[in-house]
Formats: sequence, C-alpha cells, structure tokens
Amino acid sequence: MLNLRLYMLQRITALLMAPLVLGHIAVMIYAIQGGLTAAEILGRTKGSVAWFAFYGLFVVAVSVHGAIGMRVVMYEWAGLKGKWLDAFMYSSGFFLLLIGARAVWAVTFA
Repeated sequence: MLNLRLYMLQRITALLMAPLVLGHIAVMIYAIQGGLTAAEILGRTKGSVAWFAFYGLFVVAVSVHGAIGMRVVMYEWAGLKGKWLDAFMYSSGFFLLLIGARAVWAVTFA
C-alpha cells in the first residue's frame, strides 16, 4: 500500500511541477531577452511574496518527487530495503527541501 501511495504522490507532484517548469522557463526566456543581469533579476525578486510562493511550491514538489524517485533507484540498483530505504528517502527529501528552501529564501528575502 505504501508503494501505491508513493507512486501516486510522485505522479501528483509531476502534474504540479509541469506548469511550474513551464512558468520558470518562460520567465527565464523573458528575462534573458530583455537583457536583464543577474543583479537586476535579484533586485526584482527581493521581498516578493509571489515569487517566494511560486518557487517555494516548486521546491516542495521537486523535493518530494525527487526523493521518491531516488528511493526507487536505490531499491533497484543498490538493493536497499526496509528501514534503510525509507531513511534514505526521507533524508534525501529533507536535504533537497533544505537546500531548495535556502535558495528561495536567499533570492526573495535575504
């Protein structure tokens, strides 16, 4: 039953990530064609709750999606099972969430 839940959660996060990826790419193309520098882009994102929410949601979805995917890889390729497999999934998900949240915070509020 856990595997079905994880499978469904990974598919749901994929559905959530699809428009976020397209939005991210659209914004990056717009910024590059407008000739904005990295400093100008960061200047526009500072203090923006909208950008924080957009990229914060993106980070959460990617962290969950990636941790579940890495769980499958470690099960199939490394033979991890049981508690070790779950510990790997949760720790990798937490690590991804931590570094992603730190980046989002730095871009919007630091």
